[in-house]
This record gives sequence, structure tokens and C-alpha cells, in this order.
Amino acid sequence: MLAWIALLPLHLTLNGTTTGQAFVRGWLAGCVAFVGTMYWVVTAIHRYGNVPLAAGIAVMLLLAVYMGLYIGLYSWGFRWLEERWSPMAWLLAPCLWVSLEYVRTWALSGIPWGLLGYSQAQWLPIIQIASLTGVYGVSFLVVLVNVVVFLPLRRAMAQQPRRAAFPCPWGPLASTTAIVFAAWCYGLHQMTLPVTDHLNVGIVQANIDQAHKWDRAYRMETLARYDRLTQDVDPDADLILWPEAATPFVFEQESRDQSHVMDIVRQARTPLVFGSLALRHRADGTQALLNSAYVLNSSGAITGRYDKQHLVPFGEYIPLKPVFFFLNKLVVGIGDFQPGQAPVLLSIPDGQDQRQARFGVAICYEVIFPDLVRRLANQGANFLITITNDAWFGDTVAPYQHFSMVVFRAIENRLSFARAANTGISGLIDPTGRILTATPIFTERVVTGAIPLGVPSTLYTRFGDVFARACVILIALTMALARFFPRAAGAICQWPTIRKGDQNA
Repeated sequence: MLAWIALLPLHLTLNGTTTGQAFVRGWLAGCVAFVGTMYWVVTAIHRYGNVPLAAGIAVMLLLAVYMGLYIGLYSWGFRWLEERWSPMAWLLAPCLWVSLEYVRTWALSGIPWGLLGYSQAQWLPIIQIASLTGVYGVSFLVVLVNVVVFLPLRRAMAQQPRRAAFPCPWGPLASTTAIVFAAWCYGLHQMTLPVTDHLNVGIVQANIDQAHKWDRAYRMETLARYDRLTQDVDPDADLILWPEAATPFVFEQESRDQSHVMDIVRQARTPLVFGSLALRHRADGTQALLNSAYVLNSSGAITGRYDKQHLVPFGEYIPLKPVFFFLNKLVVGIGDFQPGQAPVLLSIPDGQDQRQARFGVAICYEVIFPDLVRRLANQGANFLITITNDAWFGDTVAPYQHFSMVVFRAIENRLSFARAANTGISGLIDPTGRILTATPIFTERVVTGAIPLGVPSTLYTRFGDVFARACVILIALTMALARFFPRAAGAICQWPTIRKGDQNA
């Protein structure tokens, strides 16, 4: 709830500054905010990536400095809008924020972690608009409320001679109230939509210590734990999930360990989806390492595979190798990973109606990218799966942040999500974002539950980030108009005042 007023101190700090001063203040505020949001980076790369603590802190600070730039740009843009588009700045400011979040999602491979809309993951009625706008629409609402609350607060705090210089805030307040109320009503309606078909999913959270995960001495112990826990899955389950990289070996290359996994599936008599390493043979004869999700039928045969498309920079590969030639990847593994080629629609084998059992898989980092998950859903999935190994995050806030993003992916595509995480949080989420079950972190758990099946039919699934792109275009047009056609921009800004004067006359 604090997010709805969290930007008030920033806006108050920007009051009366130049655009340059606003940028600096916003950048500093953003750096502080992202240090608090992403401090877990130090845990991931120091404790589990074998990077010295000082270097880990430096990497986290550099990341915060980069992420803070977007808050600096927003602050600069907010003051610019107030100077040139004052009567409409309250509405253009959230468009600017959304534009910058959208750019951050794609720039330099993309880091859409901590988008403002995610702060509302537990307020289900208001975030149902994500089925129309994606998470960006929720960010828009939060910034809109912050700005509109700032306007009367600034007016009240101003000294009497300056108060008349600020426009009356009652119009923006009334408009914003109507917008938020409409979003709320839409959300309440969406949460009452009926669902008929269900699927029983069993999830195994093995809680494998990251320090032992790739140690060959612990391989049999790891497989034995998965064997024991899989036996506890409800026999009525239609599908069993293991997490990302559940098998600490290249599944199709090591026949003895592969047979062990297949025996577990045959004993459970239930199809299995799990993560493992895979190899692709290039045309030149070399091999590429893949982070993959496999589907086995109840007989243990491979019936499908999806290769992770969006890899973690500096984790699963090194971008711009000629520049960063001195770095080794942070993940302990067998070499640089290669991305998958395309989204893949998978299906549950054995006994299930194939028409009703299609799904897409997002592996770990991929689930934070709205458009990537949308493309998986748009293939015709009836539900979605994400598998991850959040052990890298340690006992920090990151597993909870990561899990909250899945809530939005479910709402955006109006599809259920099943999530299997090595150390948690594992769980089931229905198409309205309601969390049906969620496990604690760093515990062994086996959960089975029913998730609704559906057909993706949302505007977001079909058309993607139209709302965010519209915000980008609108901001670009306002800047271009003010820069190249200042008289036209001035006339537009004065139009509401002129109309009011005409009516009084």
C-alpha cells in the first residue's frame, strides 16, 4: 500500500529545481532504492558465485547506479513536463514512468526486476487490468496516484504568494479517482469469471544445497531425494514438476543417471516435467550447452523439450566478450550456455486430452519478461509452468520478489501457473493471480493441487505491450512537439484555460 505514496518525497524534492538538478536528485534516489531492492545480488555472486565480497558489492552498486539512471531520467522528465506541459503533466508523468520501465525491460538484454506495479501483487482486484495493459498499467496507476496526491500537497505547502502559480488540482484528483475506481470494478468483474476444467499438479521441492548441487559425490544422494519425494506425490496427480536443473548432469548424455530418472517416473506412473542441461550440436561439429525443460511420459520416454531463450547475462553467458574478456561466468557449470531458438508448446502425454493439456515453460529468469511469457501463452497453452533454482538468492527478499512476478504473468494471460523451485517458493497460482498454495523457502516439500485450465483470450496475450508502446509514442511526440513546434505546444497547453475564459465571457 505504501507504493501509492512512496514517490511523494521524490516529487517534493524535485519541486522548484532545474531539470539538471532534478536528474541528479532522482538518480541518487534511484540508486538508494535499487540498493534496497537488489542487495541480494551480493549473496548470489559472492556466496554462490565464488566472487570476492568487495567485488560482489561493487557489482551490486554498479547495477544500482545503472538502474537509478531511469529514476533520474524520470525526475528530469517530470520537471521538463511541468515547465512545458504544466496543465497535462499529471497525466503525462505516469506515461513517462511506464516508457522508462518498458525501455528498461529491453535495453542491454533487459532488467525488468522491481517494476513498480509488482508492489501491488497482493491487491488482486486492482491488478486485473494487467490482462489489458500488462504490469505496466499497474505502474501507471501507482505513479498517477502519487503525482495527483503531490499536487494539492505542494499547493498547501507553498507560501501564499506562490500558491496561485500552481494549477488547481481538483480536476486531476477527480479524474484519477474515476480511473482507479474503473480499474477496481473491472478487476472485481474479472475475478468472478467461471472456470470448468482443472488439472492436478504435484510439485517436488527437493531443497538441494547449491554448494553440493554440481558435486558428483552428491549426485546419487540428489537423485535419491527426488525419488523419495516423488513417491509422496498424490497418485491422482496428472503431472509432476521438478525444478530447474533438477538433474545435476546432461540428461541425454549420461545413460546410467538417465535410467534412474526414468525409473522414478515409471514407478510414479505420472508424466514428469523437469529441468536439466542439454547439448546442441552445431554445424561446425562443436557442442553448445542449453538450459532445458524435459517432458517424460509415464513410461519414462522423452516426449518434449524446451530450451531457455533468455539467458542471464554474466550468469549463463558473458555479453560483449571482447570487452569483458577478463570475466568468467558466475554460475558454476560446464561452459557458456546458448539460447533456445523459439517458444515451444508442450503437451501432457498419457491419458489426458491433448487439446486440454498444452502448456509453455518459462525457465527461471524468463518469467520476469512479460512479452516472453506472452509469446509462450499465445502458442495456445491451457496453463503455464515455471521452473527455477532460487537457491542463488539465499535467505533474502529475492525469492518473494521473483514469486510475485508470476502472479502478474498469470493475470496478463488469464492462465494458471505451476511453479517448482529447488529451495522455494514453489506453488500454484490461478488465472486471477490468486495464490492457491505456496511453500516456505529452504525446506523439503511435496504439494499437490488442482489448477484451472483455460484458453488465453486477453488483450495482452493477443497484442502484447500496446499500452507501454503507446506511452513511449506519446512521450516522444510531446517532446518533439515542444522541441520543434513550441508555439503549437504552448497553444495546446493554454487550451483548457482559454476555453474556461471563453465560457466566463
